[in-house]
Amino acid sequence: MTQQAHIHFFERLYPSANMILIRGVYPVLVDTGFGGDLARTEALLRQAGQTPERLALIVNTHYHIDHAGGNYGLQQGYNIPIAAHRWDAQLINQHDSEACSAEWLNQPIEPYHVDRSLSEGEEIDTGSVVLQVLHTPGHTLGHIALYAPREQVLLCGDAFHRDDVAWLGIFREGAGATYRSMETLDRLARLPLRQAYSGHGPAIENPLASINAARRRYEKWLQEPEKLAWHACKRIFTYALMLTGGIQDDDTALTHYLLQQPWYLDYTRYVFRCEPSAFVSAFKQELLRSKAVAQQDGLLIALTPFNPPPPQWSPRYSRPRAWPLSDA
Repeated sequence: MTQQAHIHFFERLYPSANMILIRGVYPVLVDTGFGGDLARTEALLRQAGQTPERLALIVNTHYHIDHAGGNYGLQQGYNIPIAAHRWDAQLINQHDSEACSAEWLNQPIEPYHVDRSLSEGEEIDTGSVVLQVLHTPGHTLGHIALYAPREQVLLCGDAFHRDDVAWLGIFREGAGATYRSMETLDRLARLPLRQAYSGHGPAIENPLASINAARRRYEKWLQEPEKLAWHACKRIFTYALMLTGGIQDDDTALTHYLLQQPWYLDYTRYVFRCEPSAFVSAFKQELLRSKAVAQQDGLLIALTPFNPPPPQWSPRYSRPRAWPLSDA
């Protein structure tokens, strides 16, 4: 955890995203991590002197499960209202099958509802820090960042990271996702910034340098779309390995798994221009070559450091279309 006045940043391992706590009369938690990490989330808050029941609001930068997965436990356990961009709010509250991209990504997220729909230009006042809502589409259409003008601090979610960029899901966010991401970066670069905190990785001491590096990478992706696709596929697949503890290192088992994944079918057919079943071997070899995964004890495992989900964590309702109506 790092601290700047009333803004507390928690750097977290996958499968959770980072969290930011803004203290004040009305304390706000930005993003809630992965659902299976709820006990760690609560422990981090208590160690920082913030009891979850005293939180006034949760704000999600976007609805992916590493950022919004803890919503269920915190909302059910402590009756904390949740705020998100209005586009995300509509999908979530309608239990739309596209919400959280959970179906396409094959990722579990427990039911929650959004109590406050946010739009560009709104403000969230904690009593100590005033946060301006910025609509920052790219990584997702409903992505937001929060800017504290007095402190010149940006809470940027997955708009950019210190040494990396977010993967772009062109099949859910549209073919213009890269252009939208670049426009978002151009806009953020014009803000007076002393510090930024992103959804993954360490605090960003030189936001402009990270923004410029991200923009250069996106420019390369526009020239070489396959690099964008590989980046996304590696991120999605290694995240799945974290959640499952690994996948059997066997061509038959790997083929069976991949051919059930909508994201894999889309990228192989429409970017790599291959039959999905014929691409499995090349897919595996590239993952091994780039050290995104490793072979260990008969499994393919993720090499990125992560906290394995608790073995007892097994959500009853893991897809928005199956969420109970009572949670609408």
